[in-house]
Amino acid sequence: MAAVEDRTAEQVRREIELERRSLADAVDQLRRDLSATVDVPGKLKANLPVAILCAAAVGFVLAGGIGATVRMMFGRR
Repeated sequence: MAAVEDRTAEQVRREIELERRSLADAVDQLRRDLSATVDVPGKLKANLPVAILCAAAVGFVLAGGIGATVRMMFGRR
């Protein structure tokens, strides 16, 4: 513990400033990573054909398309 007690106020201030800068850099990196992760428009543009196909399939199912197609094929009487 002698080393800790021998530090001057200026050394402690410098260490605190270095730690603050390190934490600020870490927060900036997290913000960049988070914005890249939640970039929905960018991901949709990259996968537009797949997104359109999935949206069409979901719309077909929600509109009752499977049941209507089966009834049409097997003729419900």
